[in-house]
Amino acid sequence: MITVPTVFIPLLALLGAGVFGASLFARSRASQRRLTARLSALEQRVGEQQQALERAETARAAAEADLRATEQRYLLALRGSQDGLWEWDLASGAVHLSPRWKSMLGFEGRALGDDLAAWRGRVHADDRAGFERALQQHLGGATPRLDHELRLLHQDGSVRHVLSRGVAIRDEAGRAYRMVGLDTDVTELRRVQAVLDAVADGTAGTDGERFFAAMVKHFARALEVDSAFITECADNPPTRVRTLAYWSAAEGAGHNFEYELVGTPCEAVIHGARDCFHAEGLERIFPIEQGFEAYLGLPIVGSDGRVLGHLAFLDRRPRGEEMIVERVFRIFLARAAAEIERLQALAQAAALHAAAPAVH
Repeated sequence: MITVPTVFIPLLALLGAGVFGASLFARSRASQRRLTARLSALEQRVGEQQQALERAETARAAAEADLRATEQRYLLALRGSQDGLWEWDLASGAVHLSPRWKSMLGFEGRALGDDLAAWRGRVHADDRAGFERALQQHLGGATPRLDHELRLLHQDGSVRHVLSRGVAIRDEAGRAYRMVGLDTDVTELRRVQAVLDAVADGTAGTDGERFFAAMVKHFARALEVDSAFITECADNPPTRVRTLAYWSAAEGAGHNFEYELVGTPCEAVIHGARDCFHAEGLERIFPIEQGFEAYLGLPIVGSDGRVLGHLAFLDRRPRGEEMIVERVFRIFLARAAAEIERLQALAQAAALHAAAPAVH
């Protein structure tokens, strides 16, 4: 057996302790490196997440800025429109009605309040439920925009037909917080459409005398005038005209007659080949038209430019420009000119045939 000298025992103990310490130190360094690496990885992930949050915040802020800019551009465009602008803050219930919206209904300045009650109060009672449904459907996201026709009450008691178009301004969650809309007065369009439908349906399938009779009857009813008639010139140059059809609200279809142009409002129509409208005071200017306040006359011009006759309306009440439906008149005046020229051609052919010597 090998005997270790006593003197070496402490030395060996020290060497063993040194080896053990060195091993422990190495393991500690490795753990520290792993911890450092882990902390670095965590710090990198935190940094990346922070950068992602910053980018998201920047994107959100940019999106909100774009939304606000778009909203402002939209509002500026709407405010520059000739239609009636309204704005509704859903949170506060505040409503702004533009001066144009108010004037469309006959109000000026502060004569009509800027509040929900004033706005909804001008909607015709029969149209309120339907308008409310259309609003709620759009606010709830069921429709991309508000597009609804309704009637608004004018200050004078009449109604105005309007097309109400609007869009909700929404937050990032899609919740509507504001609504902006335009109301376009389509009363004139509706009136023109009603007159066109009435006269077109009433004259369908007619020609000649039946066409003239149907035309004056349905024009008079659609325009709500007391009488209407259509004429052709009785001589050349024209000094007299004769009616091809006459209709009055009191008596219906009447007998045709012939009259002198002098002293009548029809003279300017025939001789000037132009429309002539007297909104009121007709009998003061033309005493022969006793009892009538308003007159509208329109020339019927042939294919060669000659005035063939005219279409005229008389009313016992003062009337406004609601009597004038220019586009509809032009359609039926052209048709009337074609019918008059056709009947004149038939009459000339018949006269020539009658004058021709009989062939045996």
